[in-house]
Amino acid sequence: MKTVTLAFLFAALASPTLAAGTHSDGHAGAMTIGEPGKKAKATQTIRVTMKETDDGQMIFTPNDFKVRKGQTVVFAIKNTGELEHEFVLDQQDKVMEHKAMMAKFPEMEHDDPNAIRLEPGKSGEIVWKFTNDGAFKIACLIPGHFESGMHGNVIVAKK
Repeated sequence: MKTVTLAFLFAALASPTLAAGTHSDGHAGAMTIGEPGKKAKATQTIRVTMKETDDGQMIFTPNDFKVRKGQTVVFAIKNTGELEHEFVLDQQDKVMEHKAMMAKFPEMEHDDPNAIRLEPGKSGEIVWKFTNDGAFKIACLIPGHFESGMHGNVIVAKK
């Protein structure tokens, strides 16, 4: 009986956490867009700000990037806005899948090396090695932010 009671108690305590959602798809390794990089091997730092504009847009500055296949980049990201924002780097289809999931679970916590969520005034980094060429996306997937313009492109050119 104690086992059943403990199992029920565990399930009851875990439910709020599961309802809020977490996101960790095992992105610690290689993805189509690349893999987590080593800061010591970075050949470029790209400073990115996230903010809202007076006309209601939400933007990354800059929002389009060109890098080389094999290059390791440090994205130094600062939220200069008044709202929480995130920076997600991935394939177009993965971004749209993630966007749909965020619509269902807007308070989802992330634990992925290709994404960072920042409170207003906070800064952070993503160190990324681009292992494949192609066209990829950056986006803020907090509900309503993508639709307000918070997305951009990453073009990875062959060496």
